[in-house]
Amino acid sequence: MISGTLLTAWLVGLLGGVHCIGMCGGVVATLTAGLPREERAQIARQLPFQLAYNIGRIGSYTLAGALMGALGAVALELVPLHLTQRILYGVAAAFMLALGLYLGGWWQGLTRVERLGALLWQRIEPLGRRFIPVRRWWQALAVGLVWGWLPCGLVYSVLIWSAGSGSALQGALLMLLFGLGTLPNLLGIGLLAGAAARLIEQRWLRQAAGALVIGFALYAFWQLLAF
Repeated sequence: MISGTLLTAWLVGLLGGVHCIGMCGGVVATLTAGLPREERAQIARQLPFQLAYNIGRIGSYTLAGALMGALGAVALELVPLHLTQRILYGVAAAFMLALGLYLGGWWQGLTRVERLGALLWQRIEPLGRRFIPVRRWWQALAVGLVWGWLPCGLVYSVLIWSAGSGSALQGALLMLLFGLGTLPNLLGIGLLAGAAARLIEQRWLRQAAGALVIGFALYAFWQLLAF
């Protein structure tokens, strides 16, 4: 794995805010609009619900990371260690490069990966409807657990890194840090709506985020070739 990958995963989550608005902004708005009027009236009363949604979502990310890390561990057992590590590392670097181009708006290839995930989402999404409209914090948590499986190229890219870690624990940590990185953006969308969206929609910010992730990818390729 890349040196400092946990920090990288957190930064990708944070800098991927523009994508979060596109993928999850509508979800957040719908969930917020469905809360009882008295809960929507004050940010302080909304906050427990918004936190519950996001705790559930990040919990699903963490579980998915553990599963992918475990699959990576199995691959390490079946194929010679050095070869498997280099293959997983190279795939992770390639996805990181694709993610940087995606965030910067220069190439949208990751949307094809999202279409594959839609097959799983069609089976999971109806489970979330059972807890809507949300009236209690535990319903918000349950909806968040389902929401975490929404098809997303950003999430899938970090899941590939989780597989490359070759460990269920490290895979879970990667996705946990990534999820925590997305938290400020999605909380901001839920609580402050338009203000957060307008900030992250700035083109220069999207391109800066994409360029930074591309830099991580190029560094990963350099490490792969150098060692």
